[in-house]
Amino acid sequence: MVNFDPTLGSEIRKTRPAVIISADAVGRLPVKLVAPITDWKEHYAVNIWHVRVDPTPDNGLTKTSAVDSLQIRGMDLQRFIRKLGRVSATTLEEIVLSIAAVIEYV
Repeated sequence: MVNFDPTLGSEIRKTRPAVIISADAVGRLPVKLVAPITDWKEHYAVNIWHVRVDPTPDNGLTKTSAVDSLQIRGMDLQRFIRKLGRVSATTLEEIVLSIAAVIEYV
């Protein structure tokens, strides 16, 4: 759980789950790159930046959700509230591929 406030405009807001996508060995500052998680909506299925994540005991989610790769950002560790769980290697790979698509990495 990460506190995304304060925000501006259409930025994802409030305290919500997020996936840490940066490696532990990256950087010297107490900052992690995260991808926020929001409620899943069926119209997200066509978006390259939304990755569906179904709840499992391992990930700690309670409802079907979406990782929003369009809104990745660096967050200071002070914004982190608690750990919910872990995403699977398959889900992490899908997130990485969606980020690559968003930044048009080929």
